Amino acid sequence: MKADGERAEDAALAYLERHGLKLRARNYRSRFGEIDLVLDDRGTLVFVEVRKRSNPRFGSAAESITATKRDRLIATARQYLGSLRREVPCRFDAVLIDGAGSVEWVRDAFGA
Repeated sequence: MKADGERAEDAALAYLERHGLKLRARNYRSRFGEIDLVLDDRGTLVFVEVRKRSNPRFGSAAESITATKRDRLIATARQYLGSLRREVPCRFDAVLIDGAGSVEWVRDAFGA
């Protein structure tokens, strides 16, 4: 049985693929942290953080992406980019899923 986070990542990936993005990596890990999804959007590398909140009582999915989490994502993305040995345009997106399963795609959710 899949965990809630894995189901959320599956839903986010399916949503993004329907919008033309292509998967490059899933759950990319470095010593700094993990990036849920790495996709290609017509030549732009997209690092995606997937957040699901079943109950807004503890804050929204967007609010759960803290400054510390953003710093870890950026550091991990830098390591990923360094392994490519070439420069590519990139951005950080977020896919937010609520308790009803509604998906919100936030392009360029934060910068590095």
